[in-house]
Amino acid sequence: MGLRIIGGDLRGKRLKSIHGKLIRPTADRIREAIFNILLNSIAKTLVLDLFAGTGALGIEALSRGAKRALFVDNQNKSLSVLKQNIASCGLGEKAVIVKWNIRQNLNCIKSIGQKFDLIFLDPPYNQDLITPSLVNLDQSDALKNSALIVVEHSVFESLPMDLCAFQLADQRKYGKTLVSFLNYVI
Repeated sequence: MGLRIIGGDLRGKRLKSIHGKLIRPTADRIREAIFNILLNSIAKTLVLDLFAGTGALGIEALSRGAKRALFVDNQNKSLSVLKQNIASCGLGEKAVIVKWNIRQNLNCIKSIGQKFDLIFLDPPYNQDLITPSLVNLDQSDALKNSALIVVEHSVFESLPMDLCAFQLADQRKYGKTLVSFLNYVI
C-alpha cells in the first residue's frame, strides 16, 4: 500500500519511500497511534525531526498544524526522498532540511535561534544512537522547557534513565517497537 499521511490537511497524500534496508519508515499504524496520543499538542509547534528518513513524522505534524519543521538526516538517499516528499506536499516554506551527523553533535540547530516544542527521534534500531542523540539534544540549547520528545526504538533498546533533563512520561509497545514519550525539564 505504501507510505501515506494519516491525518490533517494532507490526509491520504502518498509519500515516496526507499526500498531496501537503508531506512525503516514508521509504519502507518504506529504513526497514527503516536498522533492520536499527541492529538491537541501539535498546532503551532516548532518540530524537529531527527533521523528524518522520508520525513513522514515531520510532514504528518505539518499536516496537522505544526508551524514549521526542521528535518535532519545524514543519508543522501534519505535526503533526496525527503526533498521530493516536502516538494510534493507543498511544504517548502514550512520545512528546512539539514544534512548532519546527529551522533557527533547537534550544532546545526544551535544557530537557528528558535527553540523546538516537539521532537521526533527515530534512529536506526540497535545502533546505540538514543543516548548520544539525547545528550546532543540537551546540549543544543534548542529545546523549550517542557518540550516533548517522541523516541521510536526497538524493544531491545532501553532508554537511558540517568539523563536528568528528560523524564519518561509514557511508553507504548507496538510489536517489536517501543514509542517513548519524554518531557524535557530544565
